[in-house]
Amino acid sequence: MYRSGIDLGGTKIELVTLNENGEEVFRQRVPTPKDYLATLEAVAALVHASEIETGQVSSIGIGIPGVVSSVTGRVKNSNAVWLNGQPMDKDLGAMLQREVRIANDANCFALSEAVDGGGVGKAVVFGVILGTGCGGGIAIHHKVHGGGNGIGGEWGHNPLPWMTPEEFNSTQCFCGNADCIETFVSGTGFVRDFRAHGGEATSGIEIVSLMAQGDPAAEAAFGRFIDRLARALAHMINALDPDVIVLGGGVSNIDLIYEYLPALLPKYVLGGECATPVVKNRHGASSGVRGAAWLWAPGEDTRLPSLAAS
Repeated sequence: MYRSGIDLGGTKIELVTLNENGEEVFRQRVPTPKDYLATLEAVAALVHASEIETGQVSSIGIGIPGVVSSVTGRVKNSNAVWLNGQPMDKDLGAMLQREVRIANDANCFALSEAVDGGGVGKAVVFGVILGTGCGGGIAIHHKVHGGGNGIGGEWGHNPLPWMTPEEFNSTQCFCGNADCIETFVSGTGFVRDFRAHGGEATSGIEIVSLMAQGDPAAEAAFGRFIDRLARALAHMINALDPDVIVLGGGVSNIDLIYEYLPALLPKYVLGGECATPVVKNRHGASSGVRGAAWLWAPGEDTRLPSLAAS
C-alpha cells in the first residue's frame, strides 16, 4: 500500500509518497493558491503526478493549519483562511474518488515522530512545534488523538502555568486571550521577551549565540525562556503523562534546551521527579508531510463508501 501525505500551508503545498516500507518514492511541492477551488485542484494535480510517476494509487492524508470540525464537518481555525467553512475532505474525496483524511499539522508531526521518528517505540507521544507559534499534537499507539473538539494537544493556548507577578497580564495572544503559553515559549515569544529587556535579535538561535559570547541579557532571556518551557511542559506531563515529548520547529534546534530542561522539569512535575524524555525530532521539516501519509494504517480501504459498495 502506497501512502501520500500532503502538507498544506499558507505558502506551499508539498506531497510525499511513501511505499509499503515507509520509504519515500516521490516528492513535489507547489505554491499554495489563495483560493479554495484552486487549492483543491493543486492538491489533485500533485496526487495525479505522484500516481503517474509511481504507477500506484495511494491513500491520501492531509495536514492543515486548522481542523475539520466534528460538529459541522467543515474546516475551522485555519490561517489559510480560504479553507475555513469548507467541507474539504468531502470535496477533495469526490474529486479524487477515494476517502481523504485531514488532521491538524501538529498532530501529523506527532504521528510522524511516533511511527518512525524521535518517539518510535513509545505508546503515547506528545509532539510540540516551537516556531513562529506554538503547536502541539498527540499520537497514541500510532493514531492521532484529535479529541471531541479536534483540538487535542493544543497546549499553546492555555495560560502559562505558575505565572510570576511580572508575567501576569503581560502578553496578548492572537486567539484573543492573555498570557497564552505561545506568547512566551514560541520563537516569536522568546525574541519578544529578549527585546522587551533591551536586547536585539531576530531569532532564538541568535539569542543563544549571543549567550555563548557572554551577553548577560541573552543569558537572562534564556533563563526565563527555559524555565517557562519547563513549566509549560510540566503542565502537560501532569495532565497527560506522555511516554516521550518530541520537539519540532526552529526553536527545537537550540541544543541547550536538551541540556537544561531535564533538571528543571522535576521542580514542576507532581511528585518532584520526572522521567519523561524530551527529544529532538528526527524528520525535521519533513515530519508533518510524512505524518499526513501515516494517517492511513496498512490495509485500510481508502475508497469512498459509494465506491466500496459498487
